[in-house]
Amino acid sequence: MRRHFGVVLLACLLTACVAQPSHPLRGSGDLGIVIERANGSVKIVEHSNNSSLARVEGLGDLSHASVVFSRDARFAYVFGRDGGLTKIDLLTAKIDKRIIQSGNSIGGAISQDGRLIAVGNYEPGGVKVFAADTLELVADIPATTVADGSRGSRVVGMVDAPGKKFLVSLFDTGEIWIADFSQSNTPAITRFTNIGDQPYDSMLTPDGRYYIAGLFGEDGLALLDLWHPEQGVKRILDGYGRGNEKLPVYKMPHLEGWTVAGDHAFVPAVGRHQILIMDTNTWQQAGSVDVIGQPVFVMARPDARQIWVNFAMPDNQYVQVIDSESHTVIATLEPGPGVLHMEFTPRGEQIWISVRDKDEIQVWDTATLQKVHTLPADSPSGIFFSDRAHRIGL
Repeated sequence: MRRHFGVVLLACLLTACVAQPSHPLRGSGDLGIVIERANGSVKIVEHSNNSSLARVEGLGDLSHASVVFSRDARFAYVFGRDGGLTKIDLLTAKIDKRIIQSGNSIGGAISQDGRLIAVGNYEPGGVKVFAADTLELVADIPATTVADGSRGSRVVGMVDAPGKKFLVSLFDTGEIWIADFSQSNTPAITRFTNIGDQPYDSMLTPDGRYYIAGLFGEDGLALLDLWHPEQGVKRILDGYGRGNEKLPVYKMPHLEGWTVAGDHAFVPAVGRHQILIMDTNTWQQAGSVDVIGQPVFVMARPDARQIWVNFAMPDNQYVQVIDSESHTVIATLEPGPGVLHMEFTPRGEQIWISVRDKDEIQVWDTATLQKVHTLPADSPSGIFFSDRAHRIGL
């Protein structure tokens, strides 16, 4: 009798545990991260009701921080400028793991199968790759040494690519690398040299086929066709600013935001008040759009009908909207000083804009072009939604 009572009691307790979870169950598909770089913290937000859920602190130097997501969209991996790599549980709003993997890093990527996290480093250069679940080191790939032998090249433009590959550009030595982890955790490295002067950032087309590196040291871009890597790297938009006076560059464009809309790619012209338009069938320039300042992020609404652009100072209070068909500016918005980043909701009905100097995130309706909501945040910069977990090259 006593044993039977014990079994019943245990069953009741288990039932109670199932019926009354300590945390309400929810999905993670509408979650995101807002970087608060001044405090070394992030906000966990959700875009179903445009609200902040929690703040996670203790992430170090988050200037130029970027984020990728696990394939189940539960965990966010935050790459800090101080070499910190932090894995955050979005559902419990806690740090799951954190390591300092270098002295200065500039972004990372997650592999196609979600098992590897790769980081591109400024100091000491090179690429480090970690297990996504434990953050244990899997591979350490040193960079090419610069000409005077003093250090390794700075590594930029890290993206993931189909076939469990990572691609990077080497700023100081003018290279593009493919690190192929498809066969083992000892990668096969393919190096392309003399690709141009000072590749500073890159993008991968949404289909994962073309890797394009922007060149800071000269006017032009470097393109690698991943379907035919044996053809090598080609120069495109060579000398696009020839004959025009180049302005001082107040903020480096972020090419991950480069946009492909239909048969055209919209890219920022370095040091110019202009968006360049490329035909993606020929990779020749198909036009340009004059804008109000030096573009930083050039981003397409998910349906590719609009292109949204923000700018470097002294014009960083503006955002302009370009019609992707007519290639004309259809609106000039003024969210406020210090517009640093933008992120569309997954289906594009709204866009979130970080306005650093007003300490707020603004939510705009992309159909009416009206502001519909504001959230407080401490010096917000990057905004990253969890739907990135299922997109190539982000």
